[in-house]
Amino acid sequence: MELGNRWVKPSELVGLPGLPGTKSGIDKFIKRQALPTRPHKGRGGGREVDICSLPEVTQAHFLLKHHSNPVEGRLAISKKKEQLKSEALWKLYGSKPNRVKKIAEKRLHAVLAVHTRISQGMNKGEAITSVSEATGKSPKTLDRWLGRVKGLHRSDWLPALLPDHQGCQVEADIPPQAWMYFKADYLRVEKPSAQSVYDRTCRASTYNGWGDLPSIKTFMRKLKREINRSVLVLAREGEEALSRSYPAQERDRSVFHALQAVNADGHKFDVFVRFPDGEICRPVMVSFQDVYSGKTLSWRVAKTENTDTIRLAFGDVVEKYGIPEEAYLDNGRGFASKWLTGGLPNRYRFKIKAEDPIGIMVQLAIAIHWCTVYHGQAKPIERDFRDKCDRTAKHPRFAGAYTGNKPDAKPENYGSKAIPLEDFLKVLDQEIIHDNARQGRRSKVCAGRSFDNVFSESYTKSVIRKGTEEQRRLWLLAAEGVMASRQDGSITFLNNRYYCDELAQYAGSKVVARFDPDNLHGSVFVETLEGLFIGKADCVQAAGFNDSQAAREHNRQRNRFKRAVKEQLKAECSMTAIEAANLLPDVDPPEAPISTVIQPEFKMAVGSDISPEQAREYFKIGFKEFHEQEKSELG
Repeated sequence: MELGNRWVKPSELVGLPGLPGTKSGIDKFIKRQALPTRPHKGRGGGREVDICSLPEVTQAHFLLKHHSNPVEGRLAISKKKEQLKSEALWKLYGSKPNRVKKIAEKRLHAVLAVHTRISQGMNKGEAITSVSEATGKSPKTLDRWLGRVKGLHRSDWLPALLPDHQGCQVEADIPPQAWMYFKADYLRVEKPSAQSVYDRTCRASTYNGWGDLPSIKTFMRKLKREINRSVLVLAREGEEALSRSYPAQERDRSVFHALQAVNADGHKFDVFVRFPDGEICRPVMVSFQDVYSGKTLSWRVAKTENTDTIRLAFGDVVEKYGIPEEAYLDNGRGFASKWLTGGLPNRYRFKIKAEDPIGIMVQLAIAIHWCTVYHGQAKPIERDFRDKCDRTAKHPRFAGAYTGNKPDAKPENYGSKAIPLEDFLKVLDQEIIHDNARQGRRSKVCAGRSFDNVFSESYTKSVIRKGTEEQRRLWLLAAEGVMASRQDGSITFLNNRYYCDELAQYAGSKVVARFDPDNLHGSVFVETLEGLFIGKADCVQAAGFNDSQAAREHNRQRNRFKRAVKEQLKAECSMTAIEAANLLPDVDPPEAPISTVIQPEFKMAVGSDISPEQAREYFKIGFKEFHEQEKSELG
């Protein structure tokens, strides 16, 4: 029966030494010790345990119990013991320093020399005497070494010949109270020195009568021997240092292709920059990096890391290269904005409301992965930022504007200069382009090539989703409520004028212009306030007053516009005004109406001196008295 592949049910182990006496006790033992198990394929189900993971005494009795021939069982037990003894010898050999291992090697040469002479026909005594004369070792010593390897396989002779003498292992005892005090004082995040802790321990021992203490070296040797290094790091340096001490995960980027996944984050440069409005501050760059190659795909610079800057940097990636499939983003508020990732939960937005806008990246079906907060190892772009700091922030053109990477590392010329934003962007663009093209990259994917080479090679062989002109409007900024000119329909904002033929229909109305703040002399997309697309308006740049070429070009454009409008009007009006008038019917004048109401005429008696006006007044008064009398008779 082979022991190595033997799997048994816990019920078969009941009654064997080294294990509890009941099946339920054995089950608890297996679970408590986390022994390897697997499902039982036979009748009854349950699980089986690997017999090799059980105590040695249990394995031996199990073999003896299940062998039909007791002799074979004992031989199997003996073989197992030899295997365990060999493992123990070599484990001991591995724990010894090289100086001790060399002593065992010299002894092995002497023992092999004795066995060689015996194999050549000498008896044991003669062989030992001959080797003793050659090596200078006494015959008794050689005979003792031969006794050590007796019964062992030749492959186990070297560890069996290790010297027994371990040197002086006696160490002075430390009183338990003093040891507890030393640990309590030493294992603190304030990181007191070992000497100061030892001095306080000596004073406490004298005051409390703990007895004499050994030297500080004894304390430190005991500390190193009994306290795990990870415990020391946690106690004296904190949880972040403990996390850093754990080996970082090495991730293989070759599982991606170019533009399949991008990584984005923001970086504040250690340079004073003067912005166009006169404010001097350290600029923030938002950049997107290709995870596969490491190439920086796009970057935008602003005063702060905000949603608008991130949108524009992301738009540059889509417009120039295409739409990535995955994005690894920093879990800050800028990247977690609803305008970018609305519809996905994050650490700021645990509930998704129906009225929330759908983010740009969600609309483009990009899988979002949130990186660990304040954990640079989770973001490959952090390594790229280190190069940007060294090659850009410390550029010779920025001498005097460099601030240092921390408050206590300020250069002597700190604050003596501020770089104009235009000059800063020019240097930054050049350095990023050069960084992408730099040869000798040591990553597994690059293998000595540049980021540009690796990206281009993979990009040409990969299926890339391209963004449409309509999708481009998603990431451009919006200028709300821009009034179109009542005269020609053009729009003016940020000291620039834009126009397209479609805007003429909206003259005197408010529209929305989507624009790129870093390219105001380009085109803008114009929409209605309800979000209906109007057209793409080009920038109408102001020409010089005496620029005749620009004047001629403007006249040509105006004439073209007038001709187009005339043609459009001609197409709309297929008949002339006279032709339209001839289609109207002739109309006869209407007859005059006849009145049926005759105005009464009052005549006065002959000789009466009452005028006609007075007669009409008397008639009205009499008519009123008649009606009042009639009402009284009826009532």
